Amino acid sequence: MPIAPGTWGSFVPFVVVLFFGLTNKIVVISALCLFVIGTIAAHQAEKEFGRKDPRHVVIDEVVGYLVSIAYLDHRFMFLFLAFLLFRVFDIWKPPPVDYFDCKVKGGLGIMLDDVAAGIYVNIIMQIATRMRFFY
Repeated sequence: MPIAPGTWGSFVPFVVVLFFGLTNKIVVISALCLFVIGTIAAHQAEKEFGRKDPRHVVIDEVVGYLVSIAYLDHRFMFLFLAFLLFRVFDIWKPPPVDYFDCKVKGGLGIMLDDVAAGIYVNIIMQIATRMRFFY
């Protein structure tokens, strides 16, 4: 997608989880597998495209979003709020997300900044759901 590829990359797993009813176990296993594959692929893509974190690579957003929703109730409202928060944290890049983005090179850096953003979102969502902000 030429416009907002990161948003589209995050939107795909949102739709898949929502419509196919993936379990938390499948979400976590998928995130782990895609993290390994994505690290290798993103590293190669940097070499191929000759630039850091090419826009064509969106597997990092897929993994980051999956981390955002790991062990959450998969209600539409939770999945959608996690999607919005993930995009905010992925774009804003608060520490240590920015560290992974700037200091860790290659495919690992591409993947880790989105995983870190996903961890932030997951923590927020876990706290919010346990405090029953959404019920």
